[in-house]
Amino acid sequence: MPGKRNEKMASFVKSAGAELLETESNGEALITVTSCNVSPDLKNATLYISVLPEEKENAALGFCKRRRAKLRQALKKNLHTKVVPFVDIELDMGEKNRRRIDELLRD
Repeated sequence: MPGKRNEKMASFVKSAGAELLETESNGEALITVTSCNVSPDLKNATLYISVLPEEKENAALGFCKRRRAKLRQALKKNLHTKVVPFVDIELDMGEKNRRRIDELLRD
């Protein structure tokens, strides 16, 4: 079970990632940060994103992965901790599966 420090770090990384992607995105696809997991030692974080339309997922994921260094710089600037996590970005498959189930239930 994650502690308060872990939850605060995850919340901060999630909001910083969402802010960065919002300002850097060209607007061709809607990129939403759905959640963030941080390792117990706070050295690694994973941002989960969803992308609409689904045809743009690979391009949007590539864009987000190219912005990881800029996100880490923003975290270094704004975090006042000894450890700044390395951030990885992945597609949120849970959200994608939920959308598919909703689609199947509507039919």
